[in-house]
Amino acid sequence: MSRIGNLPIIIPAGVTVEVSGHHIKVNGPKGALELKFAPEIKVEVLEGKVIVKRKNDLKKSKALHGFTRSLIANMIAGVTEGWSKNLELVGVGFRAQASDNKLVLNVGFSHPVEIEAPPGINFEVLDNTRIKVSGTDKQLVGQVAANIKKVRPPDVYKGKGIRFEGEYIRKKVGKSAKVGAAGAAGAK
Repeated sequence: MSRIGNLPIIIPAGVTVEVSGHHIKVNGPKGALELKFAPEIKVEVLEGKVIVKRKNDLKKSKALHGFTRSLIANMIAGVTEGWSKNLELVGVGFRAQASDNKLVLNVGFSHPVEIEAPPGINFEVLDNTRIKVSGTDKQLVGQVAANIKKVRPPDVYKGKGIRFEGEYIRKKVGKSAKVGAAGAAGAK
């Protein structure tokens, strides 16, 4: 029994869902998304709801049931509200600038790092140190945000780098000198 897979997805006003074979297309006010799903899954649009069913009770079908339903629900949420991830730049002199569809990062390297936005992704610099990555595709928004973070991951000793908003960085303790160790060894 799939608890998530059995839940119907309500289609909001202004959103159209078209299913043809093993292909689904969702159109909404923020854009359009498409998905090709597995042949073990059956998707139907009935009375303003999307219903996801599995054709058999094999282990693979059960696994794909809830997964496909979640992907379709994320597509519908993306074309109505959109998805976003916020990043923070922590460090002295670290800053970001958005120009056209590019993001320019100054994060302590000898050169600025330029990241170009893929189609469907928007960059917005809220302060000099806060970046908002937004778009309709949840997976693409998360991947682009992770790629930006990968430019300068947070340092575990000082905490400097690019991190997700609200992310906690567990800091390590640096080296500590042993008191009297050099004097005790020489006394023998």
